[in-house]
Amino acid sequence: MSAPQDYDPRIVDLYDLDNPDGPDHDFYRALADSRDARSILDLGCGTGILTVTLAAEGRRVVGVDPSASMLAFARARTGGEQVEWIEGDTEVLPEARFDLILMTGNVAQHIPDPAWMLTLRHLRAVAAPGALLAFESRNPAARAWESWTREEPSVRETMHGALAEWSEIEERGGGVVLLRAFNRFERTGDTVVEEQLLTFRTEKRIIQDLQTAGFDAAAVWGDWARAPFDGRQRLMIFEATPTA
Repeated sequence: MSAPQDYDPRIVDLYDLDNPDGPDHDFYRALADSRDARSILDLGCGTGILTVTLAAEGRRVVGVDPSASMLAFARARTGGEQVEWIEGDTEVLPEARFDLILMTGNVAQHIPDPAWMLTLRHLRAVAAPGALLAFESRNPAARAWESWTREEPSVRETMHGALAEWSEIEERGGGVVLLRAFNRFERTGDTVVEEQLLTFRTEKRIIQDLQTAGFDAAAVWGDWARAPFDGRQRLMIFEATPTA
């Protein structure tokens, strides 16, 4: 997982408003509690909005992200001092074993090939016996990206003044989609362009990749209420355990 360019701090300031705590975070917190996880790795932790809520007495929580600006925000938030924050990707993971490994916010789709397989192998290396790896990814059959193009800017008020937003989509084949998000801060006239290269992998492909990396797919859910994935839902939520 890598970040060719960091986020503009103004975008980071708005991240939690656009990606608030919700049923996805409830799902992952419930996993941590039900498994009585003593050590948790949150890969791609972003601003740490979920990560800090996982911290508890007697539990080690490590948040890893390649974005320095995201981690600066995470460290400064309430509860940030209870988490170990690491800038980078799985190449810089601490020498430790984790009971629960998370990739939330569709982080898996931000990891391109071939880095994806390397990431899974690195996670297998730090998975404790009986550990659980949990993450979600959008179902490519739902073609979510088709609804993301917004040619006419929408404008909203933010802590940085009026912000005009629009976006473009470029399909590159093989499940790879480039999202360009344009953010024009009207107060200064600055336009910030974010590019996200997203990989939409099928359920079959992800299960095969997990097996190759040394994980068994224990469950694939279609929503946060744990309905089994049947191929029609927009989301796939994976739970995987290290191969014995």
